[in-house]
Amino acid sequence: MSVDAASRTSRGPVRRAERALAPDLARGAMLLIIALANVAGVVFARQPGLDLAPEGAEAGLTFLLFELVHARGYPVFAVMFGYGVVQLARRQDASGATPRRVRSVLVRRNLWLVVFGFAHAALLYYGDFLGAYGVVGIVMTLVLLRRGDGFHRIVLVIWAVAAVQVLVMGATVVSGVVGGSGGSAPLPAIPIGSLTAPGYLESMSARLGEWPSHTLTVLPFILIAWLGMWAARRRVLEEPARHRTLLTWTAVLGLGLAVAGGLPAALVSAGWLHVDEPAAALALTLHGASGMFAGPGYVAVFGLIAMRVTRPGPVVGALSALGRRSLSGYLFQSVAWLVLLAPFTLDLGDRLGSPTVTGLIIAVAVWLATVLLARLLDERGRPGPAEFVLRRLTYGPRT
Repeated sequence: MSVDAASRTSRGPVRRAERALAPDLARGAMLLIIALANVAGVVFARQPGLDLAPEGAEAGLTFLLFELVHARGYPVFAVMFGYGVVQLARRQDASGATPRRVRSVLVRRNLWLVVFGFAHAALLYYGDFLGAYGVVGIVMTLVLLRRGDGFHRIVLVIWAVAAVQVLVMGATVVSGVVGGSGGSAPLPAIPIGSLTAPGYLESMSARLGEWPSHTLTVLPFILIAWLGMWAARRRVLEEPARHRTLLTWTAVLGLGLAVAGGLPAALVSAGWLHVDEPAAALALTLHGASGMFAGPGYVAVFGLIAMRVTRPGPVVGALSALGRRSLSGYLFQSVAWLVLLAPFTLDLGDRLGSPTVTGLIIAVAVWLATVLLARLLDERGRPGPAEFVLRRLTYGPRT
């Protein structure tokens, strides 16, 4: 196929004027949540990242991390990933591309995400999600994308069942705490070998072993991404005013379930609730299960915010600029963790007093740096470096 013929049957990456505000605003702001979650894991070299014996202000910060951050940031990006698959396909369809051509573009993009994920894990950070996004994106493209509305309603049933399960699990946790014999068990946490490795090559070797299992563990987020596909088919974020009621109820119920479900684990993590090992393990399971509801909850909040923004100001503009460069922002964070926190580099987490406080300060500073850099790139009309490479690999040099 010639370049001219290809241009008639597919389109390149989405231009700025074609983008909806809410998805970009959500991605840019929620990268702060990702930073806070990941930096805690790096500082304490365990998953989830927590101080096993917090004191004073550290206890309060740990409580907030478990209520609002841990297992509550990645579901937002999972929702937005599914939303984006539909948006990309719709844009290709509108250009007159054949279904086969659309499928080819999406599969190629997601295959490159798997490659990005492998490189990210090998070079920088074990907790990579890009590889999993790539695998899930391929499955969604081949299995879910062209299904009808009736089929996509299945995901609503799945989420309703999940909500009931969370409520039942929550009742079980409360019953166990009330009728338990007490104890002083911490939340179970898995040590991460690559984060304690004495040298870079040793950390790389450990990450290569950790990445496959981590990727397999997070693949079930396809159920979260599928909800994003359903929302995109209804244009919920492109037309937030038309979906005000849906967004409001989603924000209230989604974040309500996430906060309530995270409360037992948050209390245990802060040392304010003392339970035995089985109760601690169940509280952490409830924390993770309820965390998925934060995804649509947070996204709905940003949809409601975007509905009220008639003319983006400096803050909204900067956050949206980062959202349009979220892949670069995400990778920038991993570079920062390696340089600032690894045992064989600056190791700031153990040098500046409280690891919890230090980690959170670093996370906020790194995120602010990405906001400012994204704003500068936006003023110059330039994409993020990672977005530039991924677009070239997906669409070719003509983009």
